[in-house]
Amino acid sequence: MSEKLMVTGAAGKLGRSVVTLLLDEFGIAPADIVAGTRDPGKLADLAARGVTTRAVDFSKPDTLVPAFTGIDRLLIVSTDAIGSRLAGQQAAVAAAKAAGVKGIVYTSAPNPHGANHPLFFAGDHAGTETAIFDSGLPYRILRNHWYHENFFMSLPAVVKQGTWYTSDKLGTKVTYVAHDDCARAAAAALTRPWAGDKTIYDITSDETFTTEKVASLASGILGKPISVVRLMPEVLASNLKAAGVPDFVITLMLSMDATNSAGLLAKTSGAVQELTGRKPRSLAAFFEANRTAFIA
Repeated sequence: MSEKLMVTGAAGKLGRSVVTLLLDEFGIAPADIVAGTRDPGKLADLAARGVTTRAVDFSKPDTLVPAFTGIDRLLIVSTDAIGSRLAGQQAAVAAAKAAGVKGIVYTSAPNPHGANHPLFFAGDHAGTETAIFDSGLPYRILRNHWYHENFFMSLPAVVKQGTWYTSDKLGTKVTYVAHDDCARAAAAALTRPWAGDKTIYDITSDETFTTEKVASLASGILGKPISVVRLMPEVLASNLKAAGVPDFVITLMLSMDATNSAGLLAKTSGAVQELTGRKPRSLAAFFEANRTAFIA
């Protein structure tokens, strides 16, 4: 008898990618997939392919046990309600246990535990991980490192002005990962045989980069000179604010720089290849594939 697999946040980029991979690459029958989202109407294309769609809203905990009933393996995709998602995700873990789910996969963040964590939303992930640990259910936690695709938010401006302003410490090493590799790793984690797993995977590439190394790589591929300038966090924040950057984005940027400087993303991992059987995409390949977008 086949198992029922559910993906929450299936209308989002990561969740939808996972469902598509399950169908098109992993050979999972549509009847064995349940796609959950706050508004199932956004999943009409998946429903047309035979995937069951269900309303799943973490802000309505009373609805979650019925939503998860009959599910064997559950992928909880962390929601986009940064800073306010913990209670809903904890409710989802509790509901999964109450509904008889046999195992949880969760998309987390790098090294989220510890007091005074430099990543301002680390507590969302640490608290959700703790709820999963305490549930007693088998789990596979995927600590996704910074996406290659994050560079779409910052690199075009850097290329245009020729200067990369950062508050990270000189020599800081960081690992990145392609969004597609994260989605494929999640699909693999959901489908691979389970044996009471309680495993944490760092989902990242096999490369490490300083900011200078990224700038040099991007400069060579995009044909634009880029110099790196380091500023104190408060100076960088002031300059960004004067340039009209929203406060939330400033907080996010400085928080990520501080997390990088703390060495929390400095180690490579073979988890992507272990789970998927494929080497992770290189940052150079990402820049090559998206050259036009970065120099437009």
